[in-house]
Amino acid sequence: MSDIQIYSAVVCPYAHRSRLVLQEKGIDFDLIEINLQNKPEGFTDISPYGKVPAIVHGEHRVWESAVINEYLDEVFPNPPLLPSSAIAKAQARIWIDFANTRFVPAFSTLLRSPEVAQQEAAKQELYKHLEFIEHEGLRKLSGDGPYWFGESISLVDFTFYPWFERWPALKHYRGFGIPEEFTRLRQWKKALKQRDSVLAIANSKEFYIERYARFATPVAV
Repeated sequence: MSDIQIYSAVVCPYAHRSRLVLQEKGIDFDLIEINLQNKPEGFTDISPYGKVPAIVHGEHRVWESAVINEYLDEVFPNPPLLPSSAIAKAQARIWIDFANTRFVPAFSTLLRSPEVAQQEAAKQELYKHLEFIEHEGLRKLSGDGPYWFGESISLVDFTFYPWFERWPALKHYRGFGIPEEFTRLRQWKKALKQRDSVLAIANSKEFYIERYARFATPVAV
C-alpha cells in the first residue's frame, strides 16, 4: 500500500484537481474510486463532508481539494507548485479563491439550470469571468510563458483545468464554447492539455458528454 490513498470519483472535477497534483509531483498513491450515488459505509469516517476528494496520509486525513493541494505541496515540496515570493503566493491564492467562488459556480449554474432565462444569465456571468481570467490573470501574470505564472506550472493551473477539460459537455448541452477572442486562455488550455501529468489521467470529450448528461437538466418548456 502506498503512503497516500486518495478517495476520488472520475467524474468529479474537484478530485481531478488533486489527482493532477499527485501526478505532477510523481507521488505514489492508491486511487480509491467512490460511487457518489452509493457511497460505501464508513466513508464519512474518511471524508466527514461525504465528498471527494479526500486523502489519507499515514494517520492523517485531509479533505477539500484546495486544502489537499496545498498540503501536498508542503509535504512533497518538489517540484514546488506555489510561487516563492509572498506577493505571488497571495496572487495564486486569490485566483484559487476566484475559481472556487466565482468561476466554478457560474459553470455549474449554466450546466444545471433548466430555465432558458437562467442559462442566459449564467452565460453572461461565465463570459465575464473568462474575460477577467484573460485580461487580469493570464495577460498580466504569465508573460511569455504557457502557464498562469509563466514558465512554471502551479496550483492555479491545476485548480482551473478540470473544468476546461469538461468544457465540451458545456458546449454540447448549452451551446457555450470558449469565445474565440480569448486567445491567451485558449493557448493556456492547449499547453495544459499537452502536459504529461494531464495526459496521464485525461478523458475524452465523449466521456464527459455522456457522464454529464444527468447534470444537464432538460430545458424547461
